[in-house]
Amino acid sequence: MTDRPSFDAHLASLDASDGLKAVLAVLARSCAEISDLVAGGALSGVLGASGAVNVQDEEQKKLDVIANDMLTDALLASTEVAAVGSEEMDVIQPAAHATGQYLVMFDPLDGSSNIDINAPVGTIFSVLKSFSATPTEADFMQPGRRQVAAGYALYGAQTMLVLTTGSGVNGFTLAADGAWILTHPKIQIPADTKEFAINMSNQRHWAGGVQRYVAGCLEGADGPRGKNFNMRWVAAMVADVHRILMRGGVFLYPWDRREPEKPGKLRLMYEGNPMAFLVEQAGGKATLEGSTPILDVVPERLHQRIPVALGSANEVDQIAAA
Repeated sequence: MTDRPSFDAHLASLDASDGLKAVLAVLARSCAEISDLVAGGALSGVLGASGAVNVQDEEQKKLDVIANDMLTDALLASTEVAAVGSEEMDVIQPAAHATGQYLVMFDPLDGSSNIDINAPVGTIFSVLKSFSATPTEADFMQPGRRQVAAGYALYGAQTMLVLTTGSGVNGFTLAADGAWILTHPKIQIPADTKEFAINMSNQRHWAGGVQRYVAGCLEGADGPRGKNFNMRWVAAMVADVHRILMRGGVFLYPWDRREPEKPGKLRLMYEGNPMAFLVEQAGGKATLEGSTPILDVVPERLHQRIPVALGSANEVDQIAAA
């Protein structure tokens, strides 16, 4: 393992500002600390519900709150961060200083319903440039293509940190001594796949195009696709996207008829944009359940929701054509 670059060495090699490198270092340290808490589980007293709900009207787990506070405190302590936004907070939190150059958004613990059953969870983050010394929510309303970095930490059998700064995707594994080691350089998503991820229990609620696409996959070699598919579903976007980055596949979280006024369930700023940036940088596609790239969406609200179809490029095209 000693001949593999560390995260610090990778940062040093990046064609990026010292400020951005400092922000990414804070995120990496915070994710390592959250990993320790997740690994402790019941022994750390962090399992179970917190008794509160977030801005999404979702029950918060204790670890949701703890991870959110850890990230918020660490990032706002950095002189390079102007403000942060979190899936768990109603409004943005500006830094006390006026020196920050970056805005950071995060989902502190994606898939938190998996915490109590020891299934994978993760932290997702997105970094934008700040154009104001005293940013407001309006400063966060930048399309995903303006991201200067995005990534996630997956707390699973191994803890991994997957990162892009706009020049490809690299994966790091957390070593026993707390160091991040580059183990998956230059990640690429295969253009073709035989795996799809979707919550089949909602099938009756989907629009026609998604219904047709999934039906074609389920018909296998005897159907219009002419090949057999496997279905996967972890119930944590961070884990499903990680599988796609490692071996290909597609992930769908579509609009459905139960809440027709809502365009989707996943959050553009905390989930859609960072994951779309990673997927595109790894050679895949990420769309609004069709042909419109997620990264081209101009945000209108901090907690805006979207439908998502992302992963292997040729398969995402099939979804758009269904």
